[in-house]
Amino acid sequence: MSKLTRLRQLYRSVQHRFRRMKQHQVEAPQLQQLQADLLEESRLSLLFLILIVGSCAIATFGLLANSTAVIIGAMIIAPLMLPIRGLAFGALEGNVLLFRQGLVSVAAGTFLAIVLAWILGLLVGLPSFGSEVLSRSQPTLLDLGIAVAAGGISGYAKVQPKISGSLAGTAIAVALMPPICVIGLGLSRADWALSLGATLLYLTNLLGITLSCMLTFLLTGCTPLWRAKKALGWAIALTSTLLIPLSIGFAELIRQSRLENSLQTALVNRTVTFQRIELLDIDTNWLAQPPRVRLSVRAQEPITRKQVQLLEAFVAREMGQPFRLIFIVSEVKEVTRDSAVAHPKPDAPLLYKDFRRNL
Repeated sequence: MSKLTRLRQLYRSVQHRFRRMKQHQVEAPQLQQLQADLLEESRLSLLFLILIVGSCAIATFGLLANSTAVIIGAMIIAPLMLPIRGLAFGALEGNVLLFRQGLVSVAAGTFLAIVLAWILGLLVGLPSFGSEVLSRSQPTLLDLGIAVAAGGISGYAKVQPKISGSLAGTAIAVALMPPICVIGLGLSRADWALSLGATLLYLTNLLGITLSCMLTFLLTGCTPLWRAKKALGWAIALTSTLLIPLSIGFAELIRQSRLENSLQTALVNRTVTFQRIELLDIDTNWLAQPPRVRLSVRAQEPITRKQVQLLEAFVAREMGQPFRLIFIVSEVKEVTRDSAVAHPKPDAPLLYKDFRRNL
C-alpha cells in the first residue's frame, strides 16, 4: 500500500468521524440538565466568595513563602473554573442570563482576589519575591497550550459526568488563582512589569479555557455550529491578540535555554579551571545592555577577571551577542580534625583545553 493511499484512507476516516460528531446531538433532557448545572455553578454565591478568599490567601502565602506545595493546594480549591465554563456555554447558546452570570462571577472573584493579595503583600512587606512569583510574570505560548488542553478536558468532564473527578487535576494544570495573586503582589510594591506579566498570564489562561470549552461543547453536540459561529469567532479573535506577546516570551525562553546550555558547556567542557566550579543558579536580565547574567557558583579557588573575560568571549561567539557575566561565588573550605580550616590553595593558573580554538 502506497503512502498516498494510506493518507487518503486516514483523511476519509477522520472526515467520517467528524461527520458523525456533527450529527450527534445531546438529547434535550440532558441539555436542560447541563444548562441548569452550569447556571448553578456560575452563580455569585457566599460559598463561591469564601472559596475565592480561602484559595487566594493560601496561594498568596505560598507565593510569598516560595512553596510549590502550598500553591498547588490553593489551585485545588479555587472555584474560578466553574463560572468560566458557564460563560463559555452561555456565549455559544446565546443564553444571556448564563453568560452574564458567569462573567459577573469571574470578574468579582478576580477583583476580590487581586485586592486581597495586594493587602497581604502590603502587610507582609517582603523586600523581594522568590522564583514562584517571578515565574508567573513571563508567559509563553506553552502556557496557552496548557490552558487550551485543560479547558477542553474541563468542558468534556462537564458533558461526561463520569470523568468529572479530573476537574481538580485540570485546575492544577491551569493555575488560575496564582497569576491573580501575583498581580496583587506586584501592585503592593508598585512593580508594574510584574503585574503586567501576571495579567497577561491570567488572560492567557482565561481566554484559552473559554475557547477550548466552547470547542468542546460544540464538538460534543451541545449546540449547533450555526448558533455558535459568532461567539466562537469572537473567542478566536480575542485569543489571537495574545499570540504576539506570548510568541515574544517563547522566543526569550528559547534564548534563555540556549544561553544556559552555552554557559554549562563552557563551564564543564572548555577549561580545566571551570570544571572545578559547581554551578548553582543562572539569572539573566535581558533588559540591560548588554544583558547581565548572574551565575551563582560554588568553588574552592577564586575566579580571576581573565577567566571571566574569556568566558564572556566564548558566550558572545555562541549566542551572537555580548553578555556581561557576574559571578557570585560561595567559597568552599576544607575542614579536617587536624586543622580547623585548611590553608586555601594558591590561585590556579588558567588552564586551557580547546578555549583558544573556539575564540
